[in-house]
Amino acid sequence: MKVSRTGMFAICAAAAAAVAVVLCAALLAVAFGGPDQPPPMTSISNPFKNVDYSDLPAIKRFAARDGTKLAYRFYAGNGPVKGSVVLVHGSAAGGDSLHVLAKAFAAAGYTAYALDIRGHGESGTRGRIDYVGQLEDDLEDFCQAVKSAQPSTLAGFSAGGGFVLRFAGSPRQKLFSNYLLMSPFISRFAPTYRPDAGGWIGVGVPRTIAIGLFNAIGVSAINDLPTVKFAVDDAGSKFLTTQYSYALAKNFAPQRDYKANIRATGQPMRLVAGQDDEVFYTDRFAEVFQAEGKDVPVTLVPGIGHIALTLDPSAVGAAVAAVSTMREDGARPDSRLP
Repeated sequence: MKVSRTGMFAICAAAAAAVAVVLCAALLAVAFGGPDQPPPMTSISNPFKNVDYSDLPAIKRFAARDGTKLAYRFYAGNGPVKGSVVLVHGSAAGGDSLHVLAKAFAAAGYTAYALDIRGHGESGTRGRIDYVGQLEDDLEDFCQAVKSAQPSTLAGFSAGGGFVLRFAGSPRQKLFSNYLLMSPFISRFAPTYRPDAGGWIGVGVPRTIAIGLFNAIGVSAINDLPTVKFAVDDAGSKFLTTQYSYALAKNFAPQRDYKANIRATGQPMRLVAGQDDEVFYTDRFAEVFQAEGKDVPVTLVPGIGHIALTLDPSAVGAAVAAVSTMREDGARPDSRLP
């Protein structure tokens, strides 16, 4: 069918008008669709008030590929070293939040490393990273800079568990022998997710979607805008990361297609969570992995909430036991230190 010049002009004008409307809506979402500040969540902050930090190791640093010196803490293993465990903290926190857990692994004979992931604690600028994928680059740089004992386990808690899952399903997954997920964030669309993570986060959904659309057409200049805020009180805001940029929120989590991310995992993996977790529906973790053909053993610790998973002796013991079951058969103790 032949279209007249007038008809073609009308079609082009209509298309241009539609693009203008979409662009205008996206810009409005970016400007006004940011995250709300959720009220403080005491079940997240209060448990740390009883933690003894008097023996917290000093910060060590390694150089990332961009020259930034990123922070971590080192815990020497007790006796013959059975292997190593690299710990990734949860959202808003730093490596010091895993002090109790790291000490437990060290006492059990593992060298332990508690990272400050870039954008948190003493690593980089809080709340932001330079590009999506930088956290994987940083972790690879850590592995090259710090020759940890083998077999090595990458363990992550909450949002850190989601990042560990992201890494476990990536082409770099063999940098670690095993993976431990501790009440991991999977996806806002996974059956394990409670609305707003039980009140812990406020997500700027309109801004997130709009920035994602701009990224799809190659525009990443606004990836520093905040899209997530956390239920941190005024006292905690002095030392915690209170919000995430779009890039950090996207990177410190599983891939958007979390199901494909799970299917891509190939190394041994275990999952530990508390039965009374107020952030996620932990009784549904097993089905999420089984649905993708991955029979990941799940340990649910009775009477344990979200933060208690990293502090309570029974929960910490379950995490240590999970790593012990993944030790390679016949692995010899390795005493290499940083």
